[in-house]
Amino acid sequence: MKIYTKTGDEGQTSLLGGTRVPKFDVRIDAYGTVDELNSYIGLLRDQEVNWMRVETLNEIQDRLFTIGADLATDPSKGNVKKPDLLESDIEMLEKQIDEMEKTLAPLTAFILPGGHTSVSYGHIARTVCRRCERIVTELAAMEEVSHLVLQYLNRLSDYLFVLCRKMAQELNVNEVIWKPRK
Repeated sequence: MKIYTKTGDEGQTSLLGGTRVPKFDVRIDAYGTVDELNSYIGLLRDQEVNWMRVETLNEIQDRLFTIGADLATDPSKGNVKKPDLLESDIEMLEKQIDEMEKTLAPLTAFILPGGHTSVSYGHIARTVCRRCERIVTELAAMEEVSHLVLQYLNRLSDYLFVLCRKMAQELNVNEVIWKPRK
């Protein structure tokens, strides 16, 4: 399989199912942002502080590929084989969030992103996830999108926020509380 096909040289690409669309199509933006998010999850996975979360982060990356395949499929082409996203995938994130929150202080204020490079990478992943969710929501207003995709992205951003707090705790980094000017 060649890495270059030259079929996109004029600014169009193919969805799964064969439909050609412009590369600026919101569907392309949606799954492209999922790909960007997946790269940031890989960066998080590679942080030393996350050695015990490698399996979970790999699973999240796998689910993001599943979501990317779903978003890259023309919804009018019902015969395209692709992996499924399941309710249990969302439940896994919720379980991980609940487990991490057991040892975290209750949240009483907004937290400024940062404090350690690994935590900062996590906040970048979280904000990319939120952007991805906004783009997929925009797409869902125009075309069919699985409700599970939106739910997973929403829960993933929650997971990433709690993961940042957990990493800060494990790295002995103080969370910086936002104190607005009065």
